[in-house]
This record gives sequence, C-alpha cells and structure tokens, in this order.
Amino acid sequence: MMLQLAGFKAESIVDGPGVRATIYFQGCPHRCHGCHNPETHDPESGLRISISDLMAMIKKSSAISGVTFSGGEPFMQASAAALLADQVRALGLNLVVYSGYPYEKLIAVSYLDPSIRHLLAVTWLLIDGPFLKGEQDFNLPFRGSRNQRVIDLTQTMLEGNLVEWKGLDNGYEQQVFFAE
Repeated sequence: MMLQLAGFKAESIVDGPGVRATIYFQGCPHRCHGCHNPETHDPESGLRISISDLMAMIKKSSAISGVTFSGGEPFMQASAAALLADQVRALGLNLVVYSGYPYEKLIAVSYLDPSIRHLLAVTWLLIDGPFLKGEQDFNLPFRGSRNQRVIDLTQTMLEGNLVEWKGLDNGYEQQVFFAE
C-alpha cells in the first residue's frame, strides 16, 4: 500500500516525547491560518512511498523510542496509516499522532470508518485540534496553540473517558531531555 507524504525526519525531539521518527503526511483539509507546515495542504503534492520502504527508513533510525504521524492530516489516509501503525507497533515503538480534528469528531466518524477506529486504537498519544493563531503559545510542549490537547489514548480507552497526558507534569520532560 502507498502513502502520500510531505517528508520524513529520522530523529526529532519536538514531535512528541523522546527521540522519534516523524512522518509528515501530505494533504490537509483544515488549512489552519498560520500553519507550521502549509506545504502539506495540497493532497496531490509530495511523494508517494510504499509502507515497506517507509518501514525500512524507520528501522534505520535506531535511536528512536517511537514514531510520530504529523501533517498534513494523517487521518486523510487512515487505511494506509493504520497498516503502517501496526508495523510500527510490532517493532515495539510507541505512536504519537497529530490531527486537526478534535478527538470527539474522530470518535464519531470512526463508527463509519474502521480504519480511523483502528488507528486510534494503536495510538499512544493524540495531539488533537486545529492550530489557532489567536491561541498560539511557544511554551507548550508538542503543540502550537492552547486549544490543542495531548490525549493519552491508552488511558482513555482503559478508563472510558478522555484522559489528557500528564507526562510532562510528572517530570517526563526532565528525564528524557535534560538527563545528566
């Protein structure tokens, strides 16, 4: 199966906790004013790559603890993204997914599209909501505006209600980024 991508970064420390490989999906219906990646909006741009070629790139990133799906909008390619996510998880890596859609909207449409439900089920952290220029805050870890949430989907699924990730409040950032 093929994916339409804007890019790939072998190692990143800004796209989620720890050192991560980041996959930038091509295509985004949100077109947020002030978007950090406006070149990802056009679904016809970018490059086509197979899941197997992308997995080979991920496997070369030996220092990573996880993979991030960024955008564009990963849920525009939910079927392929879910297949890729399964392979990422099979490597023992965690998954962070960015989406301009609020979690509640993704859950609602997941009943109509099993690939969205599947992608949510294998995601550790979901950073949800559109970027809002008026809510921009450079001090927020892993997101650009205050309306966006970092949702712990593993805990959310276990508890049956939305659980925002508390990792940074529990010293995770210091352990990962500032360890001596």
